[in-house]
Amino acid sequence: MNQYVILTVVLPLLAAFLLPSTGRFSFTIARLIAPLVLLFSTYLLIDVFISNTEPFVLHIGDFIAPQGIAFYIDELALIMALAVQIFALLLWPWKAPGSDSNSSASVKQLSLMLLLVSSANGLAFSGDLFNLYVFYELLAVATYGLVAYNSNNGTGFAAAFRYLIVSATGSVLALVGISLIYFLTGTLNFAHLATLQTALYNPIGLTAFILILVGFGVKAELFPVNSWVPEVYSAASRRLSALLAGVISKLAVLMIIKVMLFIFPYDEARQFILILGLAGVIVGELSALKANDFTRMISWSSVGQLGLVFVAFSIPGKAGIIAGLAVMFHHMLTKPALFLIAEKWGGNFSLLNGQGRKTWLLSAAFVIIALSIIGVPPLPGFWAKFLLLTGLADNTAYLAMIVILIMTVIEAFYLFRVFNHLYGTEPHTDGNTLRHSFLDQLTVSVLTVLLLFSVVELETVNIMLNSMTDQLTDLNGYIVRVLGSSGAGI
Repeated sequence: MNQYVILTVVLPLLAAFLLPSTGRFSFTIARLIAPLVLLFSTYLLIDVFISNTEPFVLHIGDFIAPQGIAFYIDELALIMALAVQIFALLLWPWKAPGSDSNSSASVKQLSLMLLLVSSANGLAFSGDLFNLYVFYELLAVATYGLVAYNSNNGTGFAAAFRYLIVSATGSVLALVGISLIYFLTGTLNFAHLATLQTALYNPIGLTAFILILVGFGVKAELFPVNSWVPEVYSAASRRLSALLAGVISKLAVLMIIKVMLFIFPYDEARQFILILGLAGVIVGELSALKANDFTRMISWSSVGQLGLVFVAFSIPGKAGIIAGLAVMFHHMLTKPALFLIAEKWGGNFSLLNGQGRKTWLLSAAFVIIALSIIGVPPLPGFWAKFLLLTGLADNTAYLAMIVILIMTVIEAFYLFRVFNHLYGTEPHTDGNTLRHSFLDQLTVSVLTVLLLFSVVELETVNIMLNSMTDQLTDLNGYIVRVLGSSGAGI
């Protein structure tokens, strides 16, 4: 069954290209095919996840690495791929903009969604820089199209165009960095590069790392290439924003962390990630504080929280990986829920006056999520920040600790400002209730329940985090599995 994992990349990609032709004959069939493909991919991934306790390698076409293409499937890769399928289904555009009057446009959107899922799965499994870049570009193309398609005005199209320019520039920088690595080593396979780390410990090698970090950092919302975030997330549909902020940004983070762990496990690389991560935390939280619009507030908050992810991964050893994964998965649950809540809560905060008494379910969900983000015990956000601060303290990174604690106070201030509008003020005289769709309410409720359930199952979560960390840091095992017995003992 393991070899069928490749179908989770191939089938959505094939369906993405066939869907427009199918839509010409039957729009209904085209709309059914897309989610069915994702459901089948979900089934395959769950089956592989249940039946495997150890990582395994797929050599595409039986060409052995480093000459051939290798997919490396470990627990983290499977969980990330599963998250892509599940969130894509939860946030699926069942009623696309313009679908009532222009079914062909709706089919194009579904094709882009399938292309996004296929390339995201490829990113999760790729075992070499070349294919990582190819799937990253496919994902970028799908993202540009979806953002533009979901932008219904001139401002939205302008935001989508600026995002394209920033992201394309990042892609060029990443490609230059990958080219420098190939120039120094003659290979792009992660396992092979892991045996040649000393060849990259020089100014050219570290320059290549910085270029890749900044290039891939565009989609990871990394400072200073994250100025597109509030514009795009405000212009696009909230369901698309939830998918991009919740899952796609984490895949970009995972790409960067793999490059650091396998190729550049140096203090200089970790210090650079720490600096940019802290800058992202400061800029994100201060910008969220200044925001007068709920959507822009949570967009900048996303930048700040992803900055925390990078700070965590900058901590040496397994402690940093565990903390980084904890913060990352916490963000993956909370941020999509907040963007779905923002579907009707967008605009000036005064529109929220008194809504806590009218939309009690989503208001309660917001309170729980916000308290977890701040780090109120025993919610999972507290334990994620505790792991982060403990790791920084163990490495005497006291300045970073102080910055994070100060930014947490600022975070609490602007989130409590929303509490005050929801519960501490009288509603507008017009009495309008900001009602969300049933599907949005259901999705937010599911994500909030999962957040609360993780409190009950903290021990299970801890076991999973340690298991993923052990596999991710087992460099020797990674080399042997990909390169065979010739890689043993390196």
